[in-house]
Amino acid sequence: ADLGVNVQSVATALRTLVGGDQQVTTYKEGDDRYDVQLRVKKEFRDSPNALQRLYVPSATLGNVAVSNVASFVPSIGPTVIERYQRQRQILISANLVKGQSLSNILQAANQSVEQMNLPPGYRGGEVGKSKEFGRAAVNYLIALMLSIVFMYMILAAQFESFVDPITILLSLPLSVPFALLSLLIMGENFSIIYSSVGILVLFGIVKKNSILQIDHIKNLRREGVPRLEAIIRGCEDRLRPILMTTAALVAGMLPLALGGGAGSGSRRTVAIVVIGGQSLCLLLTLLVTPVAYSIFDDLAHYPLWSRVRGLFGRKTLERALSGTTGTMQ
Repeated sequence: ADLGVNVQSVATALRTLVGGDQQVTTYKEGDDRYDVQLRVKKEFRDSPNALQRLYVPSATLGNVAVSNVASFVPSIGPTVIERYQRQRQILISANLVKGQSLSNILQAANQSVEQMNLPPGYRGGEVGKSKEFGRAAVNYLIALMLSIVFMYMILAAQFESFVDPITILLSLPLSVPFALLSLLIMGENFSIIYSSVGILVLFGIVKKNSILQIDHIKNLRREGVPRLEAIIRGCEDRLRPILMTTAALVAGMLPLALGGGAGSGSRRTVAIVVIGGQSLCLLLTLLVTPVAYSIFDDLAHYPLWSRVRGLFGRKTLERALSGTTGTMQ
Protein backbone atom coordinates (compact mmCIF):
# COMPACT_ATOMS: atom_id res chain seq x y z
CA ALA A 1 0.00 0.00 0.00
CA ASP A 2 2.87 2.40 0.75
CA LEU A 3 4.35 1.83 -2.71
CA GLY A 4 0.97 2.05 -4.47
CA VAL A 5 1.06 -1.54 -5.73
CA ASN A 6 -2.18 -3.44 -6.16
CA VAL A 7 -2.28 -7.15 -5.27
CA GLN A 8 -4.07 -7.85 -8.54
CA SER A 9 -1.17 -6.25 -10.43
CA VAL A 10 1.27 -8.63 -8.75
CA ALA A 11 -0.91 -11.63 -9.63
CA THR A 12 -1.22 -10.45 -13.25
CA ALA A 13 2.54 -9.98 -13.58
CA LEU A 14 3.26 -13.45 -12.17
CA ARG A 15 0.66 -15.03 -14.41
CA THR A 16 2.20 -13.32 -17.45
CA LEU A 17 5.63 -14.53 -16.39
CA VAL A 18 4.72 -18.18 -15.85
CA GLY A 19 1.57 -18.93 -17.83
CA GLY A 20 1.52 -16.07 -20.31
CA ASP A 21 -1.20 -13.64 -21.29
CA GLN A 22 -3.78 -14.90 -23.73
CA GLN A 23 -3.88 -11.73 -25.82
CA VAL A 24 -2.06 -8.43 -25.42
CA THR A 25 -2.59 -7.07 -28.91
CA THR A 26 -3.28 -8.18 -32.48
CA TYR A 27 -1.10 -8.40 -35.54
CA LYS A 28 -2.57 -7.92 -39.02
CA GLU A 29 -0.93 -9.13 -42.19
CA GLY A 30 -2.97 -8.70 -45.32
CA ASP A 31 -6.44 -10.10 -44.70
CA ASP A 32 -5.28 -12.23 -41.77
CA ARG A 33 -5.28 -11.09 -38.16
CA TYR A 34 -3.37 -12.86 -35.42
CA ASP A 35 -3.65 -12.64 -31.62
CA VAL A 36 -0.36 -11.77 -29.94
CA GLN A 37 0.36 -13.62 -26.70
CA LEU A 38 2.98 -12.52 -24.20
CA ARG A 39 5.14 -14.89 -22.20
CA VAL A 40 8.66 -14.82 -20.74
CA LYS A 41 11.26 -17.14 -22.28
CA LYS A 42 11.75 -20.51 -20.69
CA GLU A 43 15.27 -19.86 -19.35
CA PHE A 44 13.98 -16.84 -17.43
CA ARG A 45 10.67 -18.42 -16.55
CA ASP A 46 12.29 -21.37 -14.77
CA SER A 47 14.87 -19.25 -12.90
CA PRO A 48 14.06 -18.03 -9.37
CA ASN A 49 16.27 -15.02 -10.04
CA ALA A 50 13.86 -13.91 -12.76
CA LEU A 51 11.25 -13.29 -10.09
CA GLN A 52 13.70 -10.96 -8.34
CA ARG A 53 14.00 -8.89 -11.52
CA LEU A 54 10.26 -8.79 -12.19
CA TYR A 55 8.64 -5.35 -11.99
CA VAL A 56 5.03 -4.53 -11.22
CA PRO A 57 3.18 -1.26 -11.92
CA SER A 58 2.77 1.27 -9.12
CA ALA A 59 0.19 4.01 -8.93
CA THR A 60 2.74 6.53 -7.60
CA LEU A 61 6.24 5.31 -8.51
CA GLY A 62 5.77 3.88 -12.02
CA ASN A 63 7.35 0.42 -11.75
CA VAL A 64 8.43 -1.33 -8.56
CA ALA A 65 10.46 -4.54 -8.24
CA VAL A 66 8.32 -7.38 -7.00
CA SER A 67 11.03 -8.15 -4.43
CA ASN A 68 10.03 -4.92 -2.64
CA VAL A 69 6.48 -6.13 -2.04
CA ALA A 70 6.93 -9.94 -1.75
CA SER A 71 9.45 -12.38 -0.34
CA PHE A 72 10.47 -15.62 -2.00
CA VAL A 73 10.70 -18.81 0.06
CA PRO A 74 11.31 -22.21 -1.60
CA SER A 75 8.54 -24.66 -0.67
CA ILE A 76 6.33 -27.43 -2.05
CA GLY A 77 2.65 -26.90 -2.79
CA PRO A 78 -0.15 -28.16 -5.03
CA THR A 79 -0.32 -27.03 -8.61
CA VAL A 80 -4.11 -26.75 -8.37
CA ILE A 81 -6.24 -26.15 -5.28
CA GLU A 82 -9.71 -27.69 -5.54
CA ARG A 83 -12.56 -26.79 -3.21
CA TYR A 84 -15.89 -28.31 -2.32
CA GLN A 85 -18.39 -26.22 -0.38
CA ARG A 86 -15.67 -23.63 0.24
CA GLN A 87 -13.36 -26.24 1.76
CA ARG A 88 -10.16 -27.58 0.25
CA GLN A 89 -10.51 -31.10 -1.08
CA ILE A 90 -8.51 -33.93 -2.55
CA LEU A 91 -10.68 -35.87 -4.98
CA ILE A 92 -10.00 -39.58 -5.45
CA SER A 93 -11.66 -41.19 -8.45
CA ALA A 94 -11.40 -44.72 -9.78
CA ASN A 95 -13.17 -47.30 -11.92
CA LEU A 96 -14.73 -50.46 -10.54
CA VAL A 97 -13.13 -53.76 -11.37
CA LYS A 98 -15.31 -56.60 -12.59
CA GLY A 99 -17.04 -58.41 -9.77
CA GLN A 100 -17.17 -55.42 -7.41
CA SER A 101 -20.07 -53.12 -6.62
CA LEU A 102 -20.06 -49.47 -5.63
CA SER A 103 -21.51 -50.23 -2.20
CA ASN A 104 -18.60 -52.54 -1.32
CA ILE A 105 -16.04 -50.01 -2.50
CA LEU A 106 -17.62 -47.18 -0.52
CA GLN A 107 -17.74 -49.31 2.62
CA ALA A 108 -14.05 -50.21 2.29
CA ALA A 109 -13.10 -46.59 1.59
CA ASN A 110 -14.98 -45.29 4.63
CA GLN A 111 -13.33 -47.91 6.83
CA SER A 112 -9.90 -46.88 5.53
CA VAL A 113 -10.60 -43.23 6.31
CA GLU A 114 -11.65 -44.12 9.87
CA GLN A 115 -8.49 -46.19 10.41
CA MET A 116 -6.29 -43.25 9.34
CA ASN A 117 -7.29 -41.28 12.48
CA LEU A 118 -7.14 -37.96 10.65
CA PRO A 119 -6.40 -34.87 12.78
CA PRO A 120 -9.13 -32.30 13.48
CA GLY A 121 -10.17 -30.36 10.41
CA TYR A 122 -9.90 -33.35 8.08
CA ARG A 123 -12.85 -35.49 7.06
CA GLY A 124 -13.84 -37.81 4.26
CA GLY A 125 -17.04 -38.14 2.28
CA GLU A 126 -18.59 -38.98 -1.05
CA VAL A 127 -19.33 -36.63 -3.92
CA GLY A 128 -20.86 -37.06 -7.33
CA LYS A 129 -22.15 -40.52 -8.19
CA SER A 130 -21.00 -41.98 -4.88
CA LYS A 131 -23.01 -39.42 -2.94
CA GLU A 132 -26.06 -39.97 -5.09
CA PHE A 133 -25.74 -43.70 -4.41
CA GLY A 134 -26.50 -43.25 -0.71
CA ARG A 135 -29.29 -40.78 -1.42
CA ALA A 136 -30.82 -43.13 -3.95
CA ALA A 137 -30.84 -45.97 -1.42
CA VAL A 138 -32.87 -43.91 1.07
CA ASN A 139 -35.25 -42.66 -1.61
CA TYR A 140 -35.73 -46.18 -2.92
CA LEU A 141 -36.75 -47.50 0.49
CA ILE A 142 -39.27 -44.66 0.81
CA ALA A 143 -40.63 -45.36 -2.67
CA LEU A 144 -40.83 -49.09 -1.89
CA MET A 145 -42.82 -48.56 1.30
CA LEU A 146 -45.15 -46.05 -0.36
CA SER A 147 -45.75 -48.39 -3.30
CA ILE A 148 -46.75 -51.23 -0.96
CA VAL A 149 -49.07 -48.93 0.99
CA PHE A 150 -50.71 -47.58 -2.17
CA MET A 151 -51.09 -51.07 -3.64
CA TYR A 152 -52.78 -52.24 -0.44
CA MET A 153 -55.14 -49.26 -0.45
CA ILE A 154 -56.13 -49.77 -4.08
CA LEU A 155 -56.63 -53.51 -3.67
CA ALA A 156 -58.61 -53.03 -0.48
CA ALA A 157 -60.93 -50.63 -2.29
CA GLN A 158 -61.23 -52.93 -5.30
CA PHE A 159 -61.97 -56.16 -3.40
CA GLU A 160 -63.74 -54.40 -0.50
CA SER A 161 -61.69 -56.47 1.92
CA PHE A 162 -58.79 -55.95 4.29
CA VAL A 163 -57.59 -59.58 4.01
CA ASP A 164 -57.52 -60.21 0.25
CA PRO A 165 -54.88 -57.51 -0.44
CA ILE A 166 -52.59 -59.21 2.09
CA THR A 167 -53.02 -62.50 0.24
CA ILE A 168 -52.11 -60.84 -3.03
CA LEU A 169 -49.16 -58.87 -1.67
CA LEU A 170 -47.60 -61.98 -0.15
CA SER A 171 -46.21 -62.73 -3.59
CA LEU A 172 -44.04 -59.58 -3.53
CA PRO A 173 -41.42 -60.68 -0.97
CA LEU A 174 -41.21 -64.04 -2.73
CA SER A 175 -39.99 -62.37 -5.92
CA VAL A 176 -37.08 -60.46 -4.36
CA PRO A 177 -34.86 -63.50 -3.55
CA PHE A 178 -35.39 -64.86 -7.06
CA ALA A 179 -34.46 -61.48 -8.57
CA LEU A 180 -31.22 -61.40 -6.58
CA LEU A 181 -30.54 -65.04 -7.46
CA SER A 182 -30.90 -64.16 -11.14
CA LEU A 183 -28.25 -61.47 -10.82
CA LEU A 184 -25.96 -63.94 -9.06
CA ILE A 185 -26.43 -66.59 -11.76
CA MET A 186 -25.73 -64.12 -14.57
CA GLY A 187 -22.72 -62.62 -12.78
CA GLU A 188 -24.18 -59.11 -12.52
CA ASN A 189 -23.78 -56.73 -9.59
CA PHE A 190 -26.72 -55.31 -7.69
CA SER A 191 -27.23 -51.64 -8.52
CA ILE A 192 -29.30 -49.56 -6.11
CA ILE A 193 -30.66 -47.58 -9.03
CA TYR A 194 -31.17 -49.93 -11.97
CA SER A 195 -31.72 -53.18 -10.09
CA SER A 196 -34.18 -51.47 -7.78
CA VAL A 197 -36.14 -50.19 -10.75
CA GLY A 198 -36.28 -53.75 -12.05
CA ILE A 199 -37.60 -54.98 -8.69
CA LEU A 200 -40.37 -52.36 -8.73
CA VAL A 201 -41.35 -53.47 -12.24
CA LEU A 202 -41.27 -57.07 -11.05
CA PHE A 203 -43.63 -56.22 -8.20
CA GLY A 204 -46.25 -55.01 -10.65
CA ILE A 205 -46.06 -58.16 -12.77
CA VAL A 206 -46.10 -60.61 -9.87
CA LYS A 207 -48.96 -58.78 -8.18
CA LYS A 208 -50.97 -58.92 -11.38
CA ASN A 209 -50.79 -62.73 -11.44
CA SER A 210 -52.13 -62.97 -7.91
CA ILE A 211 -54.94 -60.54 -8.71
CA LEU A 212 -56.05 -62.75 -11.60
CA GLN A 213 -56.19 -65.77 -9.33
CA ILE A 214 -57.93 -64.18 -6.35
CA ASP A 215 -60.47 -62.28 -8.46
CA HIS A 216 -61.53 -65.39 -10.35
CA ILE A 217 -61.73 -67.47 -7.15
CA LYS A 218 -63.97 -64.91 -5.49
CA ASN A 219 -66.24 -64.74 -8.55
CA LEU A 220 -66.61 -68.51 -8.52
CA ARG A 221 -67.48 -68.49 -4.83
CA ARG A 222 -70.16 -65.85 -5.45
CA GLU A 223 -71.71 -68.28 -7.93
CA GLY A 224 -71.98 -70.87 -5.16
CA VAL A 225 -68.93 -72.99 -5.97
CA PRO A 226 -67.33 -74.54 -2.86
CA ARG A 227 -64.07 -73.00 -1.72
CA LEU A 228 -61.73 -75.86 -2.58
CA GLU A 229 -63.27 -76.37 -5.98
CA ALA A 230 -63.21 -72.61 -6.61
CA ILE A 231 -59.51 -72.46 -5.76
CA ILE A 232 -58.66 -75.36 -8.07
CA ARG A 233 -60.78 -74.05 -10.94
CA GLY A 234 -59.49 -70.52 -10.43
CA CYS A 235 -55.88 -71.64 -10.73
CA GLU A 236 -56.63 -73.81 -13.76
CA ASP A 237 -58.53 -71.08 -15.58
CA ARG A 238 -55.96 -68.37 -14.88
CA LEU A 239 -52.88 -70.51 -15.59
CA ARG A 240 -53.05 -69.86 -19.32
CA PRO A 241 -53.24 -66.02 -19.20
CA ILE A 242 -50.53 -65.94 -16.54
CA LEU A 243 -48.22 -68.04 -18.72
CA MET A 244 -49.03 -65.90 -21.75
CA THR A 245 -48.24 -62.62 -20.00
CA THR A 246 -45.07 -64.09 -18.52
CA ALA A 247 -43.89 -65.27 -21.93
CA ALA A 248 -44.67 -61.88 -23.47
CA LEU A 249 -42.79 -60.10 -20.69
CA VAL A 250 -39.72 -62.33 -21.01
CA ALA A 251 -39.71 -61.93 -24.80
CA GLY A 252 -39.93 -58.16 -24.46
CA MET A 253 -37.02 -58.04 -22.01
CA LEU A 254 -34.71 -60.32 -24.00
CA PRO A 255 -33.43 -57.52 -26.30
CA LEU A 256 -32.44 -55.49 -23.23
CA ALA A 257 -30.71 -58.47 -21.65
CA LEU A 258 -28.81 -59.49 -24.79
CA GLY A 259 -28.22 -56.08 -26.37
CA GLY A 260 -24.96 -54.14 -26.42
CA GLY A 261 -23.83 -50.59 -26.95
CA ALA A 262 -23.65 -47.58 -24.68
CA GLY A 263 -25.54 -48.11 -21.42
CA SER A 264 -26.14 -51.80 -22.12
CA GLY A 265 -24.85 -52.77 -18.67
CA SER A 266 -27.53 -50.74 -16.92
CA ARG A 267 -30.31 -52.00 -19.17
CA ARG A 268 -29.11 -55.57 -18.81
CA THR A 269 -29.40 -55.41 -15.03
CA VAL A 270 -33.04 -54.31 -15.19
CA ALA A 271 -33.90 -56.99 -17.74
CA ILE A 272 -32.22 -59.79 -15.79
CA VAL A 273 -34.06 -58.83 -12.60
CA VAL A 274 -37.44 -58.88 -14.36
CA ILE A 275 -36.83 -62.02 -16.45
CA GLY A 276 -35.24 -64.11 -13.72
CA GLY A 277 -37.50 -62.95 -10.93
CA GLN A 278 -40.70 -63.53 -12.87
CA SER A 279 -39.62 -66.87 -14.34
CA LEU A 280 -38.29 -68.38 -11.11
CA CYS A 281 -41.10 -67.25 -8.82
CA LEU A 282 -43.89 -68.10 -11.27
CA LEU A 283 -44.44 -71.66 -10.02
CA LEU A 284 -44.05 -70.68 -6.38
CA THR A 285 -46.58 -67.86 -6.76
CA LEU A 286 -49.11 -70.21 -8.35
CA LEU A 287 -48.79 -72.45 -5.31
CA VAL A 288 -48.47 -69.91 -2.50
CA THR A 289 -51.33 -67.59 -3.48
CA PRO A 290 -54.10 -70.26 -3.34
CA VAL A 291 -52.73 -71.67 -0.09
CA ALA A 292 -52.52 -68.22 1.46
CA TYR A 293 -56.06 -67.46 0.33
CA SER A 294 -57.31 -70.63 2.00
CA ILE A 295 -55.48 -69.85 5.26
CA PHE A 296 -56.67 -66.26 5.45
CA ASP A 297 -60.19 -67.30 4.56
CA ASP A 298 -60.18 -69.67 7.56
CA LEU A 299 -58.89 -66.87 9.77
CA ALA A 300 -61.63 -64.58 8.49
CA HIS A 301 -64.28 -66.99 9.82
CA TYR A 302 -62.83 -67.14 13.33
CA PRO A 303 -65.19 -65.69 15.96
CA LEU A 304 -62.75 -62.98 17.01
CA TRP A 305 -62.27 -61.70 13.47
CA SER A 306 -66.01 -61.93 12.84
CA ARG A 307 -66.69 -59.63 15.80
CA VAL A 308 -64.05 -57.17 14.58
CA ARG A 309 -65.49 -57.25 11.10
CA GLY A 310 -68.92 -56.68 12.55
CA LEU A 311 -67.76 -53.52 14.26
CA PHE A 312 -66.49 -52.08 10.98
CA GLY A 313 -68.83 -53.84 8.58
CA ARG A 314 -71.03 -52.16 6.01
CA LYS A 315 -74.29 -52.80 7.83
CA THR A 316 -72.94 -51.33 11.03
CA LEU A 317 -71.78 -48.26 9.11
CA GLU A 318 -75.15 -47.93 7.38
CA ARG A 319 -76.98 -48.15 10.73
CA ALA A 320 -74.66 -45.51 12.18
CA LEU A 321 -75.23 -43.23 9.22
CA SER A 322 -79.00 -43.76 9.30
CA GLY A 323 -79.07 -43.01 13.00
CA THR A 324 -77.08 -39.86 12.45
CA THR A 325 -79.37 -38.84 9.60
CA GLY A 326 -82.47 -39.37 11.71
CA THR A 327 -81.04 -37.33 14.54
CA MET A 328 -80.19 -34.50 12.17
CA GLN A 329 -83.71 -34.55 10.73
